[in-house]
Amino acid sequence: MTTQLPFEPSFEERPAVPYAAIKRDDITAANFARIADRIPVILGWLGGRGIAAAGAPFLKYDVIRPDGTFQVVAGVPLASPVEDDGEIFAATLPAGRYVAFTHAGHPDRLIEITTSVLDWGTGQGFKWDMTESGGAQHWACRLEIFKTHPLEVPDPNDWVTDVAVKLADG
Repeated sequence: MTTQLPFEPSFEERPAVPYAAIKRDDITAANFARIADRIPVILGWLGGRGIAAAGAPFLKYDVIRPDGTFQVVAGVPLASPVEDDGEIFAATLPAGRYVAFTHAGHPDRLIEITTSVLDWGTGQGFKWDMTESGGAQHWACRLEIFKTHPLEVPDPNDWVTDVAVKLADG
C-alpha cells in the first residue's frame, strides 16, 4: 500500500555544495539537541576567519542505527571549500536529484514526517541514495535545513525546516 501524504514533495536538482561541519557520534533522541547546539560554534569559527555562510545551517544524517542512535553532522554551506581545523572539518554535499519538502511546526515531528515521505517515495518506486549494513542506514545525503532561527522565533511550533533527501543516481 502506498503511503498518502498531506502535501506533495518536490524534486530538486542540487549542485555539489562545500560546507564546514562538526560531527558527533551516538546522538540519541534524548541528547539530540547537543548536535544542533554546535551550529553557533561553526558560525563563530567561520566569522573569525571572515567566511560567510552561503545558506542556512543544516543537520545531515549520515547513519541511523536500529538501536535508536544517529551519526549526525551539523553543517553550514559555503561558497567555496575551507581547510579542516581541529573539530571543524570540510566536506561537500553531493550533487544530484533530491526529494524535498518543507515542514512548518515543531521539530519533534520531523522524523515521523520524513519517514512518511521516505515510505511514500519507496512506494512510488524511488531508490534512495542509502545503503544498509548491520541494520543501520547509511545515507549519502539526508538534510534538515533550518529556515528559522530559535532566537528570532522562540516557539518551536512556529519553526520552518526544509528537508531534502538524495535519490540514488541512475
